[in-house]
Amino acid sequence: MDQSKRYADLSLTEAELIAGGQHILCAYRMKPKAGHGYLEAAAHFAAESSTGTNVEVCTTDEFTKGVDALVYHIDEASEDMRIAYPLDLFDRNITDGRMMMVSFLTLTIGNNQGMGDIEHAKMVDFYVPRRAIELFDGPSRGIADLWRTLGRPVVDGGYISGTIIKPKLGLRPEPFARAAYEFWLGGDFIKNDEPQGNQPFAPMKQTIPLVYDAMKRAMDETGEAKLFSANITADDHHEMVARGEFILETFGPDADKVAFLVDGYVGGPGMITTARRHFANQFLHYHRAGHGAITSPSAKRGYTAYVLAKMSRLQGASGIHVGTMGYGKMEGDKDDRAAAYIIERDSYQGPVYPQEWYGMKPTVPIISGGMNALRLPGFFDNLGHGNVINTAGGGAYGHIDSPAAGARSLRQAYDCWKAGADPVEWARDHFEFARAFESFPQDAELLYPGWRQKLRLAA
Repeated sequence: MDQSKRYADLSLTEAELIAGGQHILCAYRMKPKAGHGYLEAAAHFAAESSTGTNVEVCTTDEFTKGVDALVYHIDEASEDMRIAYPLDLFDRNITDGRMMMVSFLTLTIGNNQGMGDIEHAKMVDFYVPRRAIELFDGPSRGIADLWRTLGRPVVDGGYISGTIIKPKLGLRPEPFARAAYEFWLGGDFIKNDEPQGNQPFAPMKQTIPLVYDAMKRAMDETGEAKLFSANITADDHHEMVARGEFILETFGPDADKVAFLVDGYVGGPGMITTARRHFANQFLHYHRAGHGAITSPSAKRGYTAYVLAKMSRLQGASGIHVGTMGYGKMEGDKDDRAAAYIIERDSYQGPVYPQEWYGMKPTVPIISGGMNALRLPGFFDNLGHGNVINTAGGGAYGHIDSPAAGARSLRQAYDCWKAGADPVEWARDHFEFARAFESFPQDAELLYPGWRQKLRLAA
């Protein structure tokens, strides 16, 4: 059934819709299956995303038609389909009237992802009007709060050197805490890897007190504050809260140095919101493990990594992993910096839509996945700044001397970039950074050919 007369209005202009402030706009790369017209399939997509189905129903009235989602732009050649969703379509909390991400996702990538007349449809951008911005939680904590804890300026406080405890599984409580201590002697921030939690060989109630003891000893030895991001992900919201409260109780007077990591993609928006609201005084660390199943450029459905990052800021993530933009081991390229810019800036022109955040706190980009000191200068140059958290697992624990030396090499890499220095020349006067060349020789050869001769090292 062709529903384009009801669910499409190509006379609507994007500028007018944005100025009106009453719609969330979504842009997709959509292709209908063979034998289906583009506008007809687009209208069916909008119907299934809002008030309609594949047939006319007797319960529809004039009010219902007033909240239809409308296709307002199509370009079949580029597979560009854009839909305007009235704000009144989206579910609100009965407790406080707030908007919820589950409703946004249910409508915009819900049943429409399995429709028989759609070959593929992937959301590449969305626009949120001011009223919707006001109705989402947004972050309660940000990188400025971490800078303050670390004793730095709260504006442009710079790079936070971090790691991920490696191996990600298989360490008992004592070796786990020892690994944390050894990194903290040189670095700032440690996160649990996403599978780490309460395994039988490393119960949380044994591991966490040892980690706090390691933090205190490292702070005493270095005279610097340290940060720990603890994984509280669980299927049950009550379990998440129990884990978080135990961790805060254990860290006691140093609870301000604790972040909470939640696997936001596999756990879903409810897990993020539970952590954001119950632990509003903690930095909320959004880990996105599993997202590549739909965000990968090879996936034709779902949404992009840019969309995921943008959603995380609305939900209240203090920081989210945004990949390494082609500089690490994960899929990506240099232009992926857009996923960082949309969450850290108050205004940004995305791939399709402009977005104003109206003062909503920023979400800090977290960089991980095969990074080490040698790769960082090029990464910072591409991003244009170093105000990020970098969690380098192998880049710290793979350093030839020690995890502490690995952490110092990361800091020295940032200092090298900030000084605008040549990395090989910088290595001459920065021992841990120089030893990173010997720790990661394949990267050294690729990025800095002839480095051995320049550093006068034997082959």
